[in-house]
Amino acid sequence: MARLGVEANDPIDELLNSAFAFEAGSTPSLVGFLEWIDASDAELKRESGESEGQVQVLTVHGSKGLQRPIVILADATAKPRAGGASDLEDFALDQPTGRRIPLPSLQKSQRVGRLLAAENAKIDADMQEHWRLLYVAMTRAEEGLFVGGSLSERQAKTGPPEESWYAKLEQVFATDPGEDTLWGHRLEWGYRAGRAEGEADQQGQDPITLPQWAKSPIGPEPRPPRPLAPSSAAEDLGAFPPIEQPISQSAARRGILIHRLLERLPVVPVGERRALAATWLEKQAFDLSIADKEEIVASVVEVLEHPDFARVFAEHGLAEVPLAAVVDGQVIAGTVDRLLVTKTQVTVIDYKSTRRPPNSASDVPTAVLQQMAAYHRALEAIYPGRPVRVGVLYTHVPRLIELTVDELSPHKHRLSGTQESYPA
Repeated sequence: MARLGVEANDPIDELLNSAFAFEAGSTPSLVGFLEWIDASDAELKRESGESEGQVQVLTVHGSKGLQRPIVILADATAKPRAGGASDLEDFALDQPTGRRIPLPSLQKSQRVGRLLAAENAKIDADMQEHWRLLYVAMTRAEEGLFVGGSLSERQAKTGPPEESWYAKLEQVFATDPGEDTLWGHRLEWGYRAGRAEGEADQQGQDPITLPQWAKSPIGPEPRPPRPLAPSSAAEDLGAFPPIEQPISQSAARRGILIHRLLERLPVVPVGERRALAATWLEKQAFDLSIADKEEIVASVVEVLEHPDFARVFAEHGLAEVPLAAVVDGQVIAGTVDRLLVTKTQVTVIDYKSTRRPPNSASDVPTAVLQQMAAYHRALEAIYPGRPVRVGVLYTHVPRLIELTVDELSPHKHRLSGTQESYPA
């Protein structure tokens, strides 16, 4: 409000009303709300009331239906846009059959006959719209109309373009630069766009004095901290030794299949998981051997029914959950593969497809520890007072490794690195 003024009230109120309306008829969800807003074509139209002491910047189209005591046409010396080579792309030739033929950009020498007539018709239409907009702009003023603009160095010698609003309206002004006794209007002309402070113009008028705000540099625009993506909180500098390409492709595909089954099977009743997983693999990986498919199904079911993490993969667990939190001034935003939130505990699991998974928590790469530390801190901020349990699922084996608070704590202070920060 302090920055945007009282007119910001209307869009803010409408945004809140929309949020309440969405919440009343749908499951509260930020992602769902954004999708709902994005799909809407509604527009906010506000009745313009009194704006005493304020300057309102509008396009001529946007000013239709409004009136103000003082109206300034600040860019009236511009040359109207009408015709031109690129404009041939904007119109088409009408055919007797009723069809319209779009035209590409053509050289001037190529515009003859019907092409030239079509271009001239478009130029006429553009100019008519140009003068209609001038009428709209002029009739917005209740008491005073100021018409001005800037000229290039070349235009300063020849004057504004003949078809500009300024040149057309200049004809109704008195030739004497002084005040007209009948109509109360005045014509002022300057050959320099910006005089130095204290410098008189060429007509001998008093030197200008700029207010302090005009001489003060604008402060830097406030910039929010760049969100930290936990998945890139650190770079894993360790490289795996070379591996045969066919084996690598097979391992990658296996990891993808396991990942997709882990996304789909948790909503399936326990007794039906093996059969449905086998059916799904038969369609998605029909070229694999029966032994390979059975091994994948057995590995996935083993993970889902792991006694320590079975609840995370139960029906109340959530898959692909976006989360965001502010921790010590650092924005952390990311998406976790699996999340379970209860009244007493928060459990998060992230999938990894590394083809050489570690055997224990002590062997987990530093990059993964920093990523999971970021998730841990974000969830602590989102659900204060609840312990957060963190696990990493290596889908290649598959193998679940739980990371304790003691193992994550040394990596929490490294989240705000210069890699993810704006330059000062």
